[in-house]
Amino acid sequence: MKNFIVNVLKGVGMGIANVIPGVSGGTIALIVGIFERLINSLKSFNFKALKLLFTGKFKEFAKYTDFVFLIEVILGMAVAMISVAKLFKFLFENYPVYIWAFFLGLLIASIFYVGKTIKRWNFWVVLFFLIGAGISLLISFGTPAQENDNFFYLILCGAIGASGMILPGISGSYILVLMGDYQLVVINGIDMLTKSPMEAMKILLPVIIGAVVGILAFAHVLAWIFKNYHDMTISLLTGFIVGSLPIIWPWKENICETLSNGKEIVTGYNWKLPEMNSEFIIALAIIIIGAALIIITETIANHKKRKENDKGLEG
Repeated sequence: MKNFIVNVLKGVGMGIANVIPGVSGGTIALIVGIFERLINSLKSFNFKALKLLFTGKFKEFAKYTDFVFLIEVILGMAVAMISVAKLFKFLFENYPVYIWAFFLGLLIASIFYVGKTIKRWNFWVVLFFLIGAGISLLISFGTPAQENDNFFYLILCGAIGASGMILPGISGSYILVLMGDYQLVVINGIDMLTKSPMEAMKILLPVIIGAVVGILAFAHVLAWIFKNYHDMTISLLTGFIVGSLPIIWPWKENICETLSNGKEIVTGYNWKLPEMNSEFIIALAIIIIGAALIIITETIANHKKRKENDKGLEG
């Protein structure tokens, strides 16, 4: 039960991140220490897993795929994305500077702790850090493409957009905006589910296919490079997180586009420096609180790890 609650809460953290523009669920997975396990679970869905499933060996299938852990995380993500979305919408509409300040504090502290897991810095590790930061910055400052409802393009949108669920520093929803299909997929497609399911599935089905295939295939690649090139992978991911900081910067004005249904979506930002007023003081305090939460979490986790290591030595 304890493991169930902990894993669900970690899933909640990922789910919350997925409803924040510019924030990746993969970043949270990395921070709370389930990134490698999540990737390994996803990559285990292969022909052997299918054979175990279709031959009725459900216990072996669950153990091989770490299925219980995966369901716990997905459950937490689903609960968060459904319940927290309205709260975040209210906060973003009424207190945007403060909510962004909180996320900025979380990310600044997490950069230190994620980067700290790099065992040895060398030329290649630094290079991959710069590459990660560069890619993330290009996405942050990118110009959105035009809407495209081609079947194969929608598959590509699903595959790339879903990467934000497991790749730290990359926001899946923001990628859809940059690819030009945010309105088509997130607004039109989902809205049509209750009105015209068949028409909705023409949009959503290729996106779902792309998302599932993309996540499973990418998990295999990411797991392999994580195992064989640990330091370079962590460096690349740390670079992704650093490069995503401009989107998290609290003092910015949204560049919006009005959709055909009257709704507005954010397609870019105008960044600015904060004014030295009471809002800045409160935001600064919130940044410190956000960073402190990560520091406290990491301190508790390290203390727990040391205790477990000490028990192992005694044993």
